[in-house]
Amino acid sequence: METIELIKLIECGEDSRTQFKRESIGAKSLAEEMIAFANGKGGIILFGVDDNGQMPGLTEADIRAINEQLSDAANDKVRPAIYPTTEIHQVGKDNRLVLAVIVPEGVAKPYSDKSGAFWVKSGADKRRLTAREEILRMLQASHLIHADELPINGATAKDIDMDHLGKFFLNNYGQSLDEALAKDGITIGQMLNNLGLAREDRLNLAGLLMFGRNPQRFRPALVIKAVSFFGNDPAGDLYRDSEDIDGCIRDLHKGAMSFLNRNLRHLQGEKGFNTLGDIEIPVAAMEEIVVNMLLHRDYFISAPWKIMIFDDRVEFISPGMLPNNLTVENIRSGVSIIRNPIIASFATKELPYRGIGTGIRRALSKVPDLELESSQEHNLFTARIPRKVE
Repeated sequence: METIELIKLIECGEDSRTQFKRESIGAKSLAEEMIAFANGKGGIILFGVDDNGQMPGLTEADIRAINEQLSDAANDKVRPAIYPTTEIHQVGKDNRLVLAVIVPEGVAKPYSDKSGAFWVKSGADKRRLTAREEILRMLQASHLIHADELPINGATAKDIDMDHLGKFFLNNYGQSLDEALAKDGITIGQMLNNLGLAREDRLNLAGLLMFGRNPQRFRPALVIKAVSFFGNDPAGDLYRDSEDIDGCIRDLHKGAMSFLNRNLRHLQGEKGFNTLGDIEIPVAAMEEIVVNMLLHRDYFISAPWKIMIFDDRVEFISPGMLPNNLTVENIRSGVSIIRNPIIASFATKELPYRGIGTGIRRALSKVPDLELESSQEHNLFTARIPRKVE
């Protein structure tokens, strides 16, 4: 980094990537600052600069002391170790010394301190993660854990829709469930464990959502809130139709498509007077978006999906922004990350889903003006399809 770049950083003030420290802060505090940067997008700590951007500078003895603390913090007080770099800059007419500690974005997230505490940036400040959901999402982002593999308290094999599971076996394996159990000499609980749908005697989220008889009994937030509004204001209280769609993944998909079909216009075109006509938005595009909602949401967030039909658009809203470094541009190009691998693997047999990461591209081929938005502020992903206003 050139000195002129450093001066510009100081002029811009502190933010989520830049921190000012007038003097040494001790190895423990330094470790916490570095952990927060490494768990985010990386950043720079500038020693010799106070909070308002003034530069009192450091002595050579100060720099030696900070470097010793830095070595201690990076190697002994951070798990796993962090490898920052340092630069010394002479700034101003009197060549005041500023030490820049450059912390790269971590490649082995999540990072914690020696006591196991996780730290993240919150604007220009940092905060310790205490909420279980936040810690689990960080582990999920690092592929150390997946929401769909976690066991659901109270949910057992008795909560499986046996008719549904039986038809699944017959359609995909060419034998009945009873035949499969007898052939392998195992119980239904053991079969669910073998399929990755349960752990010991408890269903996991994948088992509950794929084949559960009433998933919302255990996860009441996992419904689709569908509303068809008059006008274009989501705060409006006038609506044509509304429904809370529940059930397993298959039922959620079917219910969403049914709601869309009955609330969108059907265009007659050149079809006969007595025919229903084609729906105004291609069914294939909406199917891809609904499947994407169900399979790729963040299940660590306890919140419903939303489908909102307005006069000028249709919005499909999923809890959870795009994971890791995935961007809207990436998914437009066909890049994908499977957030819920067990659910995704069974969905290839239950839904119109191929599992090759091209669903959004197919939707775009049908609806070129499809808008996609990943909101870090609200932790949501939105797909928006414009409608022609009559």
